[in-house]
Amino acid sequence: MAKMIFVNLPVADVAKSTAFYEAIGFEKNVQFSAEHASSMMWTDTITIMLVGHAFYRTLTTRPIADTHGTSGALIALGFDSRAEVDAITEAAIAAGGREGHDPEDLGFMYSRAFEDLDGHGFGPLHMDLDAAVAAMAQSETEAA
Repeated sequence: MAKMIFVNLPVADVAKSTAFYEAIGFEKNVQFSAEHASSMMWTDTITIMLVGHAFYRTLTTRPIADTHGTSGALIALGFDSRAEVDAITEAAIAAGGREGHDPEDLGFMYSRAFEDLDGHGFGPLHMDLDAAVAAMAQSETEAA
């Protein structure tokens, strides 16, 4: 079995959250979805499980965070281009999400931010790795 990541997110409304994630490009895996949870595939090895509050409470004894008011995690999503970063952010906003901050352009990295319907934070980004390595090397030279 390949190494995989399953991120479990508590959601208030599984059906509405499923529609949101489909609108931003995730694919629902019907084999692992039911009324109480949707398995939303980002890639073959990265899946976000949208879990209704009642079922989520069976997975932990800790209270469910109100992610509209607090941050428990920020999930970064890597893309091949700035246009793809813009596209998923605009799709998220159009599907009812909220933009987290204005676009950030560091030259070697371009990022945006959005929240899903339940306030879970995402940071789509595009990074030019060669430019990032060069920027870090220059920063180290200047610090020395």
